[in-house]
Amino acid sequence: MPLAVTEARSLLAAYPLAPVVATVGSHSALDIADGAASEGLGTLVLAEAGRDAPYARYFRTTNGPPGFPRRGCVDEVWTYPKFLSLAAPAEQERLRRKGALLVPNRAFSSYVPLATIEDDFRVPIVGSRALLRIEERSERENYYTLLERAGIPTPHRVPGPEAIDRLAIVKLPHATRRLERGFFTAASPSEFRTKSERLIARGTIAAEDLAGARIEEYVLGPVFNFNFFFSPLVPRADGLELLGVDERRESDLDGLVRLPAAQQLELSESARIPVYTVVGHGTVTVRESILEEVFRLGEKFVDAARARYPPGILGPFCLQTCLDRDGHATVFDVAARIGGGTNVHLALGHPYGNALWRTPMSTGRRIAVEIRRAAAEGRLPEIVT
Repeated sequence: MPLAVTEARSLLAAYPLAPVVATVGSHSALDIADGAASEGLGTLVLAEAGRDAPYARYFRTTNGPPGFPRRGCVDEVWTYPKFLSLAAPAEQERLRRKGALLVPNRAFSSYVPLATIEDDFRVPIVGSRALLRIEERSERENYYTLLERAGIPTPHRVPGPEAIDRLAIVKLPHATRRLERGFFTAASPSEFRTKSERLIARGTIAAEDLAGARIEEYVLGPVFNFNFFFSPLVPRADGLELLGVDERRESDLDGLVRLPAAQQLELSESARIPVYTVVGHGTVTVRESILEEVFRLGEKFVDAARARYPPGILGPFCLQTCLDRDGHATVFDVAARIGGGTNVHLALGHPYGNALWRTPMSTGRRIAVEIRRAAAEGRLPEIVT
C-alpha cells in the first residue's frame, strides 16, 4: 500500500530537526547536494558502483586548514551494485535511521520501478510520488492528459505512421539505455519505415517499443525548459516561482546541425539519423514579454495537478517547451520533480530565482530552503509524500 499521510507523519516524528537530504547519484544530484550544503543540511548520495567517483571522491566534503573554506558538498555516499538495491527493506530502514528525506530525480524513477516507489518505498519523498508516473508516455494517464486537462497547448498527436503527412517526431525510449531517448523524425510513412528499420538494426530502438511510440507534429522553435518551484508553505497566490530556464545539448544532434547542408549529405546514411541523447545543458533567459504566458502555464499546471493528484505539485517541476515566432509556448514534456538541466545553476543560482530571492537561488538550494523552513515550523508532512 502507498505511504499514507498518517504513516508519513509517524516516520517524520522521529526525524531530527535538520534532516539529511538524500538523492540518487545521477541526473541533478550535485545541484541537490550543493543546495543542501548551502543551507547547512547534511547530504547523502545513493550511488551505483562504478558511477560513484564524482560524489565519493571529487565532490566529497572535506575540511580545509584553519582559516580556509570547506570543500565539496557530498557528506556521505552509499554505494550499491545496482541502483535498485537502495529500495531493499533493510536500506529503507537505514535511510530512515539516518533521518533522510529523498529528493527524487529522473534516475530514481527510472532505475527503481514506479510500483516499488508508490507501494513499497517507506522513506519520505520530497514532492509527490504519485506524479512520477505521469512521465511515462506509455501510461494511459500521463503528462499529456494532465496538460490537456489544464488547457495547456501540446503538439498535435499523429494517430499512426500511415497518418504522417508533415514533419513529425517519434518518441520512444532507447532500446538498452532506458533513461535515454530513441527519438527520430519522419515526414512520411515511408520515411518512418526506413528510419525505424535502420534504428532497430543499429540497436537504438526496439521493435516492441515502436508499437507504443507517441508520434506528434514537430513544433518549430527554440527549446526552453522552464524550471518552476511550487511551495505549499505560503498562501496559494504566492506559491509559484520561476527559478530559471535551461536548454538541452543533445548528441549527436547538436553536432549534426552545426554542419552545412552539403557536409551533412556527405555523412554515411546511418550518421544522418541523429541521436537525441541529452549530454548537457545550457542556461538561457526569455524575452520579458513572454514571462506573463510562462507564469500562466505554470499556474494552470499546478491547479490541474492538485485537482487530479492531490496534494499536487510539491516543490520543483519543469515544463519543457518550444516557443513559436510569436512567443507562444507549446509544452512537449514535463518533469514533475527536479529537472535535468538545473546543474547549470548550482552555486550561482538561477537568474529568475536570484532576482526573486535576492541571493543565489538554484533549484537545489530552493529545495533545501523549503525543507529547512518546513522542519523549523513542524510542517514537514506538508512537503513530503
